Amino acid sequence: MKNPKIGIILANLGTPDAPQSKAISSYLWQFLTDPRVVDLPRWKWYPLLRGIILPIRARRVAETYRSVWTEQGSPLLVIAKQQQQKLQQYFTQQGINTIVEIGMTYGNPSMQSAVENLLKNQVDKIIVLPLYPQYSSTTTAAVLDCFAHALKSIRGLVPFEFIHSYHLDAHYIDALAQSIKAKMKSDEFLLFSYHGIPLRYEQEGDYYREHCKQTTLAVVDRLGLTENQWQLCFQSRFGREEWLQPYTDHFLQNATRQQGIEKVAVICPGFSADCLETLEEIEVENREIFLQNGGKSFQYIPALNAEPAHIEMMAKLIKEKI
Repeated sequence: MKNPKIGIILANLGTPDAPQSKAISSYLWQFLTDPRVVDLPRWKWYPLLRGIILPIRARRVAETYRSVWTEQGSPLLVIAKQQQQKLQQYFTQQGINTIVEIGMTYGNPSMQSAVENLLKNQVDKIIVLPLYPQYSSTTTAAVLDCFAHALKSIRGLVPFEFIHSYHLDAHYIDALAQSIKAKMKSDEFLLFSYHGIPLRYEQEGDYYREHCKQTTLAVVDRLGLTENQWQLCFQSRFGREEWLQPYTDHFLQNATRQQGIEKVAVICPGFSADCLETLEEIEVENREIFLQNGGKSFQYIPALNAEPAHIEMMAKLIKEKI
């Protein structure tokens, strides 16, 4: 029997094509009109988005993107390409016949282009790995929607597998714990910061918070931390609606005054690659909040990115589906 050719899609949120208002407005329109992300009625949401939110937000977001943009492009895309290349190398060295593609839910390279490239190369099977360890309807389910849409016009579908989540995968927990051990100082308080979702989404059935808790407790257990050495928080809220709490910025604003925390290390386990939300929101904005409110030192522990332990973890998740 021939060695089957496996198509792999590394799926992530996406990124604007450039750090300019026009490109960001186009990207945000695609992102914020996805009902998985914002579920308001279109007649109510679209005019507000087009007339007020995008004109203001695109300019503001462009400024923050320019502060983290690299010569190779946005950090998320640069790291995604590194992950793609290293995962491809890993499988080649193992003698496993694979083609690894990047498929973003919003922006480029798109999920559509990833699927088309794999089918052109006549793969026998497709495995989709959403790089969201913790399931949420706003992220993982949005990837599934996007993948399904890419298949809509195709008659001859090949078999496919979809990796739902890996929030308690042993290799993922090990990689997080080792990353923290390598960087965290003994006198630092450890803050786990996850991207938030509206509280209403949880009330309607999204169990993302539970996955975040399980990941955090597994890492805490692996590190042997006591209850007063860590905290779980949620960042990146948008709009006036209540989101999952406690909020990262509120915690850091009050940490020194209310709990006597002077030194903090922050890790964002839900982000598989550093991006605007980690490099600017956490490392710049929230660092400033903490230090301006009595904190003495602030350390951001980078995402797992294209580190060997992260690549090996991805490979093992995928190999289980081959």
